[in-house]
Amino acid sequence: MKIGVTCYPTVGGSGTVATELGLAMARRGHDVHFICYALPYRLGRVPPGVTFHEVTVPAYPLFQYPPYSLALASQMADAVRTHGIELLHVHYAIPHAISAYLAREILGGVPRLVVTLHGTDITVVGADPSFLPIVRLGIERADAVTAVSADLARATHEILGVTRDIEVIHNFVDVTRCDRDLAAAHRRRLAPDGAPLLLHASNFRPVKRIRDVLEIFREVQETVPCHLAMVGDGPERPGAERFARDAGIAHRVEFLGNVTPVEGVIAAGDVFLLPSQEESFGLAALEAMSCGVPVVASNAGGLPELVAQGDGGFVFPVGDTHAMATQVIALLQDRTELLRQKELARRRAVEHFSTDLIVDRYEALYRRLLA
Repeated sequence: MKIGVTCYPTVGGSGTVATELGLAMARRGHDVHFICYALPYRLGRVPPGVTFHEVTVPAYPLFQYPPYSLALASQMADAVRTHGIELLHVHYAIPHAISAYLAREILGGVPRLVVTLHGTDITVVGADPSFLPIVRLGIERADAVTAVSADLARATHEILGVTRDIEVIHNFVDVTRCDRDLAAAHRRRLAPDGAPLLLHASNFRPVKRIRDVLEIFREVQETVPCHLAMVGDGPERPGAERFARDAGIAHRVEFLGNVTPVEGVIAAGDVFLLPSQEESFGLAALEAMSCGVPVVASNAGGLPELVAQGDGGFVFPVGDTHAMATQVIALLQDRTELLRQKELARRRAVEHFSTDLIVDRYEALYRRLLA
């Protein structure tokens, strides 16, 4: 098959999943074309079977805001026409779904179009009255639509008034990526005294409730001396660093910024914290589970579909930092149970969310559409 993939190339769940899916399809012998405004950060060197098409937007003085969605549609149409692409798979609905729809109109109804919804493209941006009608159109006119959780599929129907079927295909993780030697090196640096290490990784936006991460850690370390590694960057980081200083825990909290490979740090931890306000799936939590790190999280959005209570993780109501801290303390004080939860977390990731299992479903979807 000849497959075109469009995603946001920046750090984030949708771009990560789109890139890893494209790479997996290329390894299976398919011809994959990434059509983006920059090289996806997970792509690295472009491997055999993969072609990158850069979308450029003309800087015409008349345009106060560069018309990226139109330039993308034109680039999609050109790539399809030139390379015989049979199917476009776009990740994150806005503006990719409508750009792909326009490209297909330019080409008279080809290629087939798959849209994958990832979260804020529906619950935040797509729900904005300025964008809702165009996002709904792009979704309704696709040949197939998938969502990364059943909760997101439900939200799409309710918020956008979409009536079509949406297939739920959860996110996935490469369970072979954990580097134990690298993790050991991170562990020695982040917890030199041998104390337990808690982790959080996100884009540090308000929806991630970064203050709650620090509140949980503050309560835990009062009972069990430990360390916290904060992976990622974003608008909430300065306030989080200030809170850590004011709370007297800054000497035990390390803000690492964006780290590559992230699995090297995550695998060094004992418990992963994700107390988000909203979470369409929780890819960071899955990456932790794949490295054998149990998750303590909120029950927001699609997280309960990933984190099964007592099976490598625990979920609690949003904002209940005391309950989350109590659970972390219980794990850290019971080494046998902590090791059991680590094994369960790894097993759940392997048995339900590994790359081959999920990519099989996407490949089957592609073949159905092209049959």
